[in-house]
Amino acid sequence: MDSINSSDLFRLDGKVALVTGCSRGLGKAIALGLAQSGCSLVLAGVTPPLETVKQIEKIGAHCVTVQADVSDENSVTQMVGKALSTFHKVDILVNNSGITQSGHLPTEDLPVEEWDRIMHVNLRGTFLCSKYIGKQMIKSGGGAIINIASSGAFKGVPRAAAYCASKAGVLLLTKSLALEWARYNIRVNAVAPHYMETDMTKGLMAAEKVHSALVNQIPMRRFAKPEEVVGSVLFLASSAASYMTGTVVAVDGGLLTL
Repeated sequence: MDSINSSDLFRLDGKVALVTGCSRGLGKAIALGLAQSGCSLVLAGVTPPLETVKQIEKIGAHCVTVQADVSDENSVTQMVGKALSTFHKVDILVNNSGITQSGHLPTEDLPVEEWDRIMHVNLRGTFLCSKYIGKQMIKSGGGAIINIASSGAFKGVPRAAAYCASKAGVLLLTKSLALEWARYNIRVNAVAPHYMETDMTKGLMAAEKVHSALVNQIPMRRFAKPEEVVGSVLFLASSAASYMTGTVVAVDGGLLTL
């Protein structure tokens, strides 16, 4: 990489980013961070991210929305088609769409339909989006893919076997694609957050004893705010990480150091 002003390393002006699952929580925070860094955006999700769009428009960034189910191949190809017809390229893909297990059933009682539902969104969805955006990036000369994994991919969580297995799959998919696509100048990395203050964890935070027990396992003694994870995504998307691929950045308050 040519020598440049260090303040420019993290800028993403002129780049087009596609973010999945950006109606709320981490996906919304990532989309806003990318917009503030200079990106144009394709915002994809099962639910139209209307509030995210409003905030991005206030920033002054160009964005389009597309309703997409990342676990459905036809839906993903239509999503990619809209992105290319609008911007003619995608430089950055953030695979953020993800779901957790409902009901926190013990694994011996987990319906296979629930297992499949989680695998389809978390792992199949990451594969499909990477496959079709990856094809475009190979043709256009490169890009950056950032997959949202989880600390649960490393440590496991009781009554969350399907979720943890799906996120562990995301980590190995990340590393495999990084090896396969490095020659095309496509960098594939992952970010692994721990618990965050989002709608997905409202129930945990409301249960005082459960929340306290979980927080006590974290060296920093708190859940993360979604905005605290965004910096790692922006870094991996930027020129500052131009020699990084196959890396997993843990944003976990020190959990994995224990």
